[in-house]
Amino acid sequence: MRNLPEGLERVRAFRDVLLALLLVFFAFTTGDTFAVVLGTLERDRPADVLSVILVLAQCLPMIVRRTHPGLALVVISVAWGLHQVVGYQGSSAGLALYIALYSAGAHLTRRRGLAVAGLVAGYLALAVAMNRTNHGEKPIDYLTFVPVLVLFWLIGEGVRARTRAEAARRAAQKREAVAQERAHIARELHDVVTHHVTAMVVQAEALPYLLPGNPDKVRDGLGTISTTGRSAMTDLRELLDVLHDPGTPTDQERSPAHEPLEVLVERARAAGQDVTFAEHGAAAPLPTGLSLALQRVVQESLTNALKHAPDRTTTVTLTHSEDELDVAVVTSGGSTTPSPRRPWARSGRGINGMRDRVAAFGGELTAGQEPDGSFAVRAKLPRRPAA
Repeated sequence: MRNLPEGLERVRAFRDVLLALLLVFFAFTTGDTFAVVLGTLERDRPADVLSVILVLAQCLPMIVRRTHPGLALVVISVAWGLHQVVGYQGSSAGLALYIALYSAGAHLTRRRGLAVAGLVAGYLALAVAMNRTNHGEKPIDYLTFVPVLVLFWLIGEGVRARTRAEAARRAAQKREAVAQERAHIARELHDVVTHHVTAMVVQAEALPYLLPGNPDKVRDGLGTISTTGRSAMTDLRELLDVLHDPGTPTDQERSPAHEPLEVLVERARAAGQDVTFAEHGAAAPLPTGLSLALQRVVQESLTNALKHAPDRTTTVTLTHSEDELDVAVVTSGGSTTPSPRRPWARSGRGINGMRDRVAAFGGELTAGQEPDGSFAVRAKLPRRPAA
């Protein structure tokens, strides 16, 4: 009950109050039509104040059958047992015993074994008491009533088991959603930060070799570092703004702004990488998610080229067709092994991140050494990805 929304708690509490009142109504209006009695002999003691109290004691605990199922079961069982021992005429209030057993099986969370032991002991005490008062029940009467009581407890136990299984399933889904969100955030941070920071580090490493004879190139390099740093800060700010948004945006809505491939190519050139860009076929507008996946593949491939083979030529080729996009980023003669002088270049997330993005749209991505020694990243992205 504590984990339920407040409105649902109120609805269930109201239903339990209504159930208790209905049981009281039926108990005083239907006589022994739906009576729950132990044995088959007629009870002949006339109703009095005590019988009314015992009837109410069986019905009214229904109000707390969910919040305090153990207490409700104890009160109802004692009241029902006394009603049997004294010998009052059967009453529909005895139906509360079945409901209390079900409720305890379904909602009792602590000391369930103790509750079962108490029920067994109480039932044996009731059988002994009724036998001594000469109600005429036979041992078979006591035995045949036990399966009925057990049945209602087991029904509640089954409901409890299903409820716990559903709660475990939802908890597992929640953990999976959190893990996916963490992976998404890590991928976005990797894509945003690595690309810009790599360009800045490469520029910063190259500047000392330009001093003091090339002040103009040093000035240009510092300007590139400044521009790249501002771009990184802008992308990070956009990503952090999305993370702080209390809503639940889609993957495309929570990603940093898209950049044309030409901008990525120019940024790599400004960082010192020799990059050529070629586009074939008739370009057409792309869905937001597909455009972002294409951008990230090119961005990560250029970043890897800048980290691992900064002195090599990189060719970016984009081919448009009616059904798919083909993109290839090939670095001539490059090595996939990071230079020992650049421990910051070690990552391992990039290719896996690209492969995940492409696979999400039903595409394929390959990355590896070519026969001529170059390193190529090739991706096929269908324009109409399967659901």
